[in-house]
Amino acid sequence: MQWFQRVKRGLDTQPKKALPDGVWVKCDQCSEIIYNKELHRNLHVCNKCGHHFRMNSNGYIQLIADDNSFKEFNSNIRSVDQLKFKDSKKYSDRLKDAMEKTGISEAVRTGRCSVKEINAVLAVMDFSFIGGSMGSVVGEKIARAVDVALEEKWPLMIVSASGGARMQEGALSLMQMAKTSARLARLADHGLPYISILTHPTTGGVTASFSMLGDVILAEPGALIGFAGPRVIKQTIGQDLPDGFQRSEFLLEHGFVDTIVPRKELRTILGKLLSFYTVKTETSPIGAESEYPGHQ
Repeated sequence: MQWFQRVKRGLDTQPKKALPDGVWVKCDQCSEIIYNKELHRNLHVCNKCGHHFRMNSNGYIQLIADDNSFKEFNSNIRSVDQLKFKDSKKYSDRLKDAMEKTGISEAVRTGRCSVKEINAVLAVMDFSFIGGSMGSVVGEKIARAVDVALEEKWPLMIVSASGGARMQEGALSLMQMAKTSARLARLADHGLPYISILTHPTTGGVTASFSMLGDVILAEPGALIGFAGPRVIKQTIGQDLPDGFQRSEFLLEHGFVDTIVPRKELRTILGKLLSFYTVKTETSPIGAESEYPGHQ
Protein backbone atom coordinates (compact mmCIF):
# COMPACT_ATOMS: atom_id res chain seq x y z
CA MET A 1 0.00 0.00 0.00
CA GLN A 2 1.35 3.40 -0.98
CA TRP A 3 0.73 6.24 1.44
CA PHE A 4 -0.03 9.77 0.28
CA GLN A 5 2.90 12.04 0.84
CA ARG A 6 2.86 15.83 0.37
CA VAL A 7 5.57 16.94 -1.99
CA LYS A 8 5.05 20.70 -1.85
CA ARG A 9 4.74 22.82 1.24
CA GLY A 10 1.28 24.01 2.20
CA LEU A 11 0.15 27.59 2.47
CA ASP A 12 2.22 29.73 4.76
CA THR A 13 0.18 31.18 7.59
CA GLN A 14 0.68 34.69 8.85
CA PRO A 15 1.24 35.22 12.56
CA LYS A 16 -1.80 36.66 14.30
CA LYS A 17 -1.49 40.38 14.81
CA ALA A 18 -2.59 41.65 18.18
CA LEU A 19 -4.56 44.89 17.89
CA PRO A 20 -4.50 47.25 20.87
CA ASP A 21 -7.79 47.83 22.65
CA GLY A 22 -9.91 50.76 21.50
CA VAL A 23 -8.78 50.80 17.85
CA TRP A 24 -12.21 49.72 16.56
CA VAL A 25 -15.67 50.50 17.95
CA LYS A 26 -18.93 48.70 17.22
CA CYS A 27 -21.97 50.90 16.73
CA ASP A 28 -24.69 50.07 19.25
CA GLN A 29 -27.42 50.83 16.73
CA CYS A 30 -26.36 49.43 13.34
CA SER A 31 -23.40 47.19 14.42
CA GLU A 32 -21.06 48.98 12.01
CA ILE A 33 -17.38 48.53 12.92
CA ILE A 34 -15.85 52.02 13.07
CA TYR A 35 -12.21 53.07 13.25
CA ASN A 36 -11.93 54.91 16.54
CA LYS A 37 -9.95 57.85 15.15
CA GLU A 38 -12.53 58.29 12.40
CA LEU A 39 -15.30 58.24 15.01
CA HIS A 40 -13.46 60.92 16.97
CA ARG A 41 -13.08 63.09 13.87
CA ASN A 42 -16.82 62.71 13.24
CA LEU A 43 -17.71 64.04 16.73
CA HIS A 44 -18.48 60.51 17.97
CA VAL A 45 -21.34 60.07 15.50
CA CYS A 46 -21.70 56.91 13.40
CA ASN A 47 -21.16 57.67 9.70
CA LYS A 48 -23.56 54.95 8.64
CA CYS A 49 -26.67 55.42 10.83
CA GLY A 50 -26.07 58.71 12.64
CA HIS A 51 -26.05 57.13 16.10
CA HIS A 52 -24.66 59.57 18.67
CA PHE A 53 -22.13 57.95 20.98
CA ARG A 54 -21.51 59.45 24.39
CA MET A 55 -18.96 62.25 24.41
CA ASN A 56 -17.06 63.52 27.44
CA SER A 57 -17.13 67.07 28.78
CA ASN A 58 -13.94 68.06 26.99
CA GLY A 59 -15.49 67.04 23.67
CA TYR A 60 -18.55 69.23 24.21
CA ILE A 61 -16.44 72.17 25.35
CA GLN A 62 -14.36 71.96 22.17
CA LEU A 63 -17.52 71.56 20.09
CA ILE A 64 -19.48 74.48 21.56
CA ALA A 65 -16.99 77.14 22.66
CA ASP A 66 -14.89 79.29 20.36
CA ASP A 67 -11.27 78.20 20.18
CA ASN A 68 -9.41 78.75 23.48
CA SER A 69 -12.29 80.81 24.90
CA PHE A 70 -13.38 78.43 27.67
CA LYS A 71 -12.05 79.57 31.03
CA GLU A 72 -13.02 77.11 33.76
CA PHE A 73 -13.94 78.25 37.25
CA ASN A 74 -14.62 76.42 40.54
CA SER A 75 -12.59 73.43 39.35
CA ASN A 76 -11.07 73.08 42.82
CA ILE A 77 -14.32 72.09 44.58
CA ARG A 78 -14.34 68.44 45.69
CA SER A 79 -17.02 66.11 47.04
CA VAL A 80 -16.62 64.66 50.53
CA ASP A 81 -18.05 61.49 52.04
CA GLN A 82 -20.16 63.10 54.75
CA LEU A 83 -22.31 59.99 55.29
CA LYS A 84 -19.36 57.54 55.29
CA PHE A 85 -21.29 55.65 52.65
CA LYS A 86 -20.22 52.21 51.48
CA ASP A 87 -21.84 49.85 48.95
CA SER A 88 -19.55 47.58 46.94
CA LYS A 89 -16.79 50.08 47.79
CA LYS A 90 -16.39 53.19 49.90
CA TYR A 91 -17.74 56.40 48.40
CA SER A 92 -14.43 58.11 49.13
CA ASP A 93 -12.63 55.43 47.10
CA ARG A 94 -15.19 55.72 44.31
CA LEU A 95 -14.55 59.47 44.11
CA LYS A 96 -10.79 58.95 44.03
CA ASP A 97 -11.08 56.33 41.27
CA ALA A 98 -13.36 58.59 39.21
CA MET A 99 -10.92 61.49 39.43
CA GLU A 100 -8.01 59.31 38.36
CA LYS A 101 -9.97 57.74 35.51
CA THR A 102 -11.45 60.92 34.05
CA GLY A 103 -8.87 63.55 34.96
CA ILE A 104 -11.59 65.88 36.24
CA SER A 105 -12.71 66.65 39.78
CA GLU A 106 -16.49 66.32 39.45
CA ALA A 107 -19.36 65.33 37.16
CA VAL A 108 -19.78 68.88 35.85
CA ARG A 109 -17.36 71.49 34.54
CA THR A 110 -18.27 75.18 34.48
CA GLY A 111 -16.66 78.19 32.87
CA ARG A 112 -16.89 81.39 30.87
CA CYS A 113 -16.64 81.14 27.10
CA SER A 114 -17.80 82.65 23.85
CA VAL A 115 -19.89 81.06 21.09
CA LYS A 116 -19.73 82.74 17.70
CA GLU A 117 -18.12 85.69 19.54
CA ILE A 118 -21.04 86.01 21.99
CA ASN A 119 -20.09 85.72 25.66
CA ALA A 120 -21.82 83.05 27.74
CA VAL A 121 -21.49 80.81 30.79
CA LEU A 122 -21.20 77.10 29.98
CA ALA A 123 -21.72 74.08 32.25
CA VAL A 124 -21.06 70.60 30.87
CA MET A 125 -21.86 67.35 32.69
CA ASP A 126 -19.66 64.30 32.19
CA PHE A 127 -21.29 60.85 32.35
CA SER A 128 -17.91 59.14 32.79
CA PHE A 129 -17.66 60.60 36.31
CA ILE A 130 -19.88 58.27 38.43
CA GLY A 131 -22.56 58.25 35.76
CA GLY A 132 -22.83 62.04 35.73
CA SER A 133 -24.68 61.79 39.03
CA MET A 134 -25.67 65.00 40.79
CA GLY A 135 -24.23 65.35 44.26
CA SER A 136 -23.87 68.43 46.44
CA VAL A 137 -20.82 69.69 44.52
CA VAL A 138 -22.56 69.36 41.15
CA GLY A 139 -25.49 71.35 42.51
CA GLU A 140 -23.15 73.95 43.99
CA LYS A 141 -21.21 74.36 40.75
CA ILE A 142 -24.43 74.77 38.74
CA ALA A 143 -25.67 77.34 41.28
CA ARG A 144 -22.39 79.25 41.10
CA ALA A 145 -22.52 79.18 37.30
CA VAL A 146 -25.91 80.89 37.52
CA ASP A 147 -24.38 83.48 39.86
CA VAL A 148 -21.62 84.21 37.33
CA ALA A 149 -24.22 84.59 34.56
CA LEU A 150 -26.10 87.06 36.76
CA GLU A 151 -22.94 88.96 37.61
CA GLU A 152 -21.73 89.16 34.01
CA LYS A 153 -25.25 89.56 32.55
CA TRP A 154 -24.50 86.69 30.17
CA PRO A 155 -26.68 83.81 28.96
CA LEU A 156 -26.28 80.35 30.48
CA MET A 157 -25.95 77.01 28.69
CA ILE A 158 -25.99 73.62 30.42
CA VAL A 159 -25.18 70.32 28.70
CA SER A 160 -26.81 67.52 30.69
CA ALA A 161 -25.67 63.89 30.80
CA SER A 162 -26.64 62.12 34.00
CA GLY A 163 -28.09 59.04 35.62
CA GLY A 164 -29.73 61.24 38.27
CA ALA A 165 -29.07 62.11 41.91
CA ARG A 166 -25.99 60.59 43.58
CA MET A 167 -27.28 57.97 45.99
CA GLN A 168 -24.06 57.96 48.01
CA GLU A 169 -24.99 61.41 49.34
CA GLY A 170 -28.57 60.56 50.28
CA ALA A 171 -30.87 63.52 50.94
CA LEU A 172 -28.01 65.95 50.32
CA SER A 173 -28.13 65.08 46.62
CA LEU A 174 -31.92 65.50 46.47
CA MET A 175 -31.60 69.00 47.93
CA GLN A 176 -29.71 70.05 44.80
CA MET A 177 -32.90 69.79 42.75
CA ALA A 178 -34.52 72.63 44.69
CA LYS A 179 -31.27 74.57 44.95
CA THR A 180 -30.55 74.66 41.21
CA SER A 181 -34.20 75.30 40.30
CA ALA A 182 -34.44 78.25 42.70
CA ARG A 183 -31.20 79.74 41.37
CA LEU A 184 -32.42 79.46 37.76
CA ALA A 185 -35.60 81.30 38.76
CA ARG A 186 -33.38 84.27 39.66
CA LEU A 187 -31.85 84.11 36.19
CA ALA A 188 -35.34 84.25 34.67
CA ASP A 189 -36.29 87.18 36.90
CA HIS A 190 -33.39 89.13 35.44
CA GLY A 191 -34.39 88.31 31.85
CA LEU A 192 -31.25 86.32 31.08
CA PRO A 193 -31.63 83.36 28.69
CA TYR A 194 -30.93 79.77 29.71
CA ILE A 195 -30.42 77.14 27.01
CA SER A 196 -30.59 73.50 28.11
CA ILE A 197 -28.96 70.80 25.96
CA LEU A 198 -30.03 67.21 26.70
CA THR A 199 -27.73 64.35 25.73
CA HIS A 200 -27.85 60.58 26.24
CA PRO A 201 -28.79 59.85 28.96
CA THR A 202 -30.49 62.64 30.93
CA THR A 203 -32.49 61.01 33.70
CA GLY A 204 -33.53 61.14 37.35
CA GLY A 205 -33.20 64.24 39.48
CA VAL A 206 -31.31 66.15 36.80
CA THR A 207 -34.26 65.81 34.44
CA ALA A 208 -36.62 66.71 37.28
CA SER A 209 -34.76 69.97 37.97
CA PHE A 210 -32.50 72.20 35.90
CA SER A 211 -32.45 70.18 32.66
CA MET A 212 -36.11 70.82 31.85
CA LEU A 213 -36.19 74.48 32.95
CA GLY A 214 -34.54 76.02 29.90
CA ASP A 215 -36.02 78.89 27.94
CA VAL A 216 -35.02 76.71 24.98
CA ILE A 217 -34.54 72.96 25.38
CA LEU A 218 -32.45 71.17 22.75
CA ALA A 219 -31.88 67.42 22.55
CA GLU A 220 -29.51 65.18 20.64
CA PRO A 221 -31.00 62.48 18.38
CA GLY A 222 -31.94 59.24 20.14
CA ALA A 223 -31.12 60.51 23.63
CA LEU A 224 -32.80 58.79 26.58
CA ILE A 225 -34.56 61.51 28.57
CA GLY A 226 -36.82 60.89 31.55
CA PHE A 227 -37.21 60.69 35.31
CA ALA A 228 -37.59 56.98 36.09
CA GLY A 229 -36.35 54.33 33.66
CA PRO A 230 -38.74 52.64 31.19
CA ARG A 231 -38.52 49.31 33.03
CA VAL A 232 -39.52 50.91 36.35
CA ILE A 233 -42.43 52.76 34.73
CA LYS A 234 -43.67 49.61 32.99
CA GLN A 235 -43.58 47.65 36.25
CA THR A 236 -45.37 50.48 38.07
CA ILE A 237 -48.26 51.04 35.65
CA GLY A 238 -48.45 47.45 34.42
CA GLN A 239 -48.75 48.47 30.77
CA ASP A 240 -46.59 48.21 27.68
CA LEU A 241 -44.93 51.50 26.75
CA PRO A 242 -45.03 53.07 23.26
CA ASP A 243 -42.14 52.46 20.88
CA GLY A 244 -39.34 54.94 21.46
CA PHE A 245 -40.73 55.99 24.83
CA GLN A 246 -38.49 58.55 26.55
CA ARG A 247 -36.33 59.04 23.48
CA SER A 248 -35.79 62.61 22.30
CA GLU A 249 -37.96 62.10 19.19
CA PHE A 250 -40.89 60.98 21.37
CA LEU A 251 -40.43 63.96 23.69
CA LEU A 252 -40.31 66.37 20.75
CA GLU A 253 -43.58 64.96 19.42
CA HIS A 254 -45.21 65.48 22.83
CA GLY A 255 -43.86 68.97 23.44
CA PHE A 256 -41.22 68.32 26.10
CA VAL A 257 -38.29 69.57 24.00
CA ASP A 258 -38.17 72.38 21.46
CA THR A 259 -36.05 70.75 18.78
CA ILE A 260 -33.61 67.93 18.08
CA VAL A 261 -30.17 69.06 16.99
CA PRO A 262 -27.55 66.71 15.49
CA ARG A 263 -24.19 67.19 17.11
CA LYS A 264 -22.59 68.60 13.97
CA GLU A 265 -25.13 71.44 13.94
CA LEU A 266 -25.10 72.20 17.66
CA ARG A 267 -22.61 75.07 17.69
CA THR A 268 -24.31 76.77 14.73
CA ILE A 269 -27.75 76.51 16.33
CA LEU A 270 -26.45 77.80 19.66
CA GLY A 271 -24.85 80.75 17.91
CA LYS A 272 -28.15 81.62 16.23
CA LEU A 273 -30.08 81.32 19.50
CA LEU A 274 -27.61 83.49 21.38
CA SER A 275 -27.75 86.07 18.58
CA PHE A 276 -31.54 86.06 18.81
CA TYR A 277 -31.53 86.59 22.57
CA THR A 278 -28.73 89.15 22.65
CA VAL A 279 -27.98 92.54 21.17
CA LYS A 280 -24.21 92.80 20.92
CA THR A 281 -22.85 96.29 21.51
CA GLU A 282 -19.56 95.26 19.92
CA THR A 283 -17.52 92.21 19.12
CA SER A 284 -15.30 91.90 22.13
CA PRO A 285 -13.35 89.38 24.19
CA ILE A 286 -14.69 87.78 27.35
CA GLY A 287 -15.35 90.43 29.96
CA ALA A 288 -17.19 92.98 27.85
CA GLU A 289 -20.88 93.49 28.56
CA SER A 290 -23.70 92.75 26.16
CA GLU A 291 -27.25 93.98 26.44
CA TYR A 292 -30.06 91.44 26.78
CA PRO A 293 -33.72 92.10 25.98
CA GLY A 294 -35.71 91.98 29.20
CA HIS A 295 -32.76 92.61 31.48
CA GLN A 296 -33.56 95.05 34.27
